[in-house]
Amino acid sequence: MSMTDPIADMLTRIRNAVRNKSAHVTMPSSRIKVNIAKVLKDEGYIHEYSVQEHGRFAHLIVDLKFDEDGNEVIREIKRFSKPGCRKYRGVDDLPKVLGGLGITVLSTNRGVMSDRKARELKIGGEVLCTVY
Repeated sequence: MSMTDPIADMLTRIRNAVRNKSAHVTMPSSRIKVNIAKVLKDEGYIHEYSVQEHGRFAHLIVDLKFDEDGNEVIREIKRFSKPGCRKYRGVDDLPKVLGGLGITVLSTNRGVMSDRKARELKIGGEVLCTVY
């Protein structure tokens, strides 16, 4: 069975795991998912991620982050651009999430990065998701 939007599947798995207060979540791995997990780790939304080989397939394991009171760090994670309607933004049109408190994850010609780094490099790209 093929999946039409693997990024949306990843975000839904993370969203469900955060709501259930799970320590980690496992999903099929791909290069784009690993790059999104790297951005989430660099921005402080998750503890760690790893890729484990299981025969022919690899699994991405994301260790979620909670504060000292047990509240989730990821309050909301939403898909922005979809396979049926790709949304590209220039550097001046990048959306600010909660006035800069959240991040936007972009796919650019220099790789997957946060909106902060894209503004720093003065490049735009496809807006994959927003997180706060």
